Amino acid sequence: MDVQRNSTNTRGQPSESKRHCRHSHGRRKPSIEEPITSVSPVHEETVGFDILKLDDRPSTSSSEKRPGTGLSEKRSPLLSISPRPASRRPDRPSSTRSVFEHIPGTRPASRRTAPELCGRHGQTTGTISRNSNRSRKSRAESASHGLNRGQSSDSDSDHEEGKGTTFEPDFNTVDISDEKAFDTDLEVEELVGHFVDGSYDAHQKIAHLLTSDQSASYDHTGKTSYIDTCKKLGVVPASYYLRHMQDRHLNMRHHGLGAAGMRALAESLSSNTNVLELDLSDNWLGPQGGLAVCEMLKDNCFITELNLSENRLGTECAPHLSQIMQQNVTLTHVTLSGNEFDDHSAPYFAEAILNSTKVLHLNLSHNNFGDVSGTILGPAIADNSCIKELDLSWNCIRRKGAVAITQGVKNNIFLKKINLSWNGFGLEGALGLQDALKGNSVLEELDISNNRITAEGAVIIGKGISVNETLNTLKMGKNPMQSAGCYGICAAILRNPNCVLKVIDFSDILVNKDFEDVFKQVQEQIPDIKLAHGGMEPPPKPKAKVHPMVKLVNYIEKHELRLVDFFNKFDKDGSMSVTHEEFVEGIETARQAIKKNAQETGIKLSDDEIEELLNELDRDGDGEINYNELVVSHVDFQEKREQINTVLTVMQPRPMTT
Repeated sequence: MDVQRNSTNTRGQPSESKRHCRHSHGRRKPSIEEPITSVSPVHEETVGFDILKLDDRPSTSSSEKRPGTGLSEKRSPLLSISPRPASRRPDRPSSTRSVFEHIPGTRPASRRTAPELCGRHGQTTGTISRNSNRSRKSRAESASHGLNRGQSSDSDSDHEEGKGTTFEPDFNTVDISDEKAFDTDLEVEELVGHFVDGSYDAHQKIAHLLTSDQSASYDHTGKTSYIDTCKKLGVVPASYYLRHMQDRHLNMRHHGLGAAGMRALAESLSSNTNVLELDLSDNWLGPQGGLAVCEMLKDNCFITELNLSENRLGTECAPHLSQIMQQNVTLTHVTLSGNEFDDHSAPYFAEAILNSTKVLHLNLSHNNFGDVSGTILGPAIADNSCIKELDLSWNCIRRKGAVAITQGVKNNIFLKKINLSWNGFGLEGALGLQDALKGNSVLEELDISNNRITAEGAVIIGKGISVNETLNTLKMGKNPMQSAGCYGICAAILRNPNCVLKVIDFSDILVNKDFEDVFKQVQEQIPDIKLAHGGMEPPPKPKAKVHPMVKLVNYIEKHELRLVDFFNKFDKDGSMSVTHEEFVEGIETARQAIKKNAQETGIKLSDDEIEELLNELDRDGDGEINYNELVVSHVDFQEKREQINTVLTVMQPRPMTT
């Protein structure tokens, strides 16, 4: 096609070298049937164009030749293109070349990405920039020269006419599976060039460019849906989730999501393919938030570990959780502790335990399951064929419920670990555990800490340990079985040559020397066994030393003797003075009287105490004790005892008064 283009030099005069371009000022006017709208040069660094309207006209079979070109022309949809100024970029020089100048020998236009081609309201926008060797000054002069001469493009009027129109492509005929498509501005130029020649289906090509990026823009993380749902529900998006939504382990504990926040999060997690471990503990979800989680798990098939502890889900949410555990094929670890489940919730979880085929770890601790729950969960545990770890700690399972649980453990052939701590098994539960340990051949870890198991209960459980060959961890801490119960467990281990226990936990239970001796024998049988206990019992405290004068005064008061009568028992000669030998002889006589007559109390003094008493009574040190010295010593002792009693009375706490 022969077209002509006029250009100006740096002085604003017409250039001697003429380029043939259809958009030059000296071009011929197109016929009324030509569907081309010309575009004048735009004096900007980058030039943009807007595809405003596609008018599908019926094509004719006859071919028409363009005047002066010798090329045949076919009818094609009308394309109205209007120039628009683009943002200036300081690192590129401006150019006055036409948008359609893309002929061999010229520098190719810079590549643009697909988003630049699509506007917000369905309007297609393309941007093409070229470099120019002309100086900024010459471009300014040439621009002003062209404007002063009144030379302008007919596209200005076309732009005004089509300003309010928009492009609405037909996506039904678009093939989005074409892998050979490229989203660049070169394709737009190629499209426009072919459209000018009438040899390209511009309608479908433009529609394809508009839709070719849709598959690449799909958000697998669910970020877009999360923000949109937050706006719809009127909740504040969790920025932590937006930053970590692509992590394998998503920890959303203590974020205060609530029911509304959980609904928005569930909408996003339904399509999230990155999160495998989800922790939503302590978010006060309530029953409605729990329902949102269940609905999300119906669509999400990637999450394997779910933690919903401390969310107050309640009985209302129990049937939905049971249904999810039975239907979801990816969940393997479920933690539901601290959700106020009670005896009314037990049937739903019994059904989940009985029918689940994927859940390996189930945590129902810190709930309100009682004796009724135990009788319901026990048979389900017996028939379970999937769960390997079960946690029922911190509940209220006692008596019949405890017996039912132990019977379930006895008949189960898959359970490896069970935690029954902080319940109230007592003696009845101990009897059930004895039977369970005798009958179960797969259980490896048993935790029965703080279950009111006494020394008698420990001995009963030891009978089961004496024949068990699979249990390797036993935890019985914080039970009131004292050192005697610990001794009974160790004695049972010694009776079982096939015992494989590796860890024994007697936390907070004091043991004595007898236990240490028997445990040494256990270590000889199982060298690598580990033991934890509350420490050694303190040795018996020595009796407080009693002053000999106290014994002497107690003897006088008990027999209601006067002090002088007591002294006369030692003063055989009536001299009112007693030598040390006479005093010792009187004490020995009292000792003999105690041995001969059990009713005679006497004075129980050792040799050291007698020596101390003599030194206390002989105040002048003359080797004799006279009556006056005895009286003075007695009075001093009474005064000291009263002072001591007064101090003890003051130190005692006063009774509470209302």
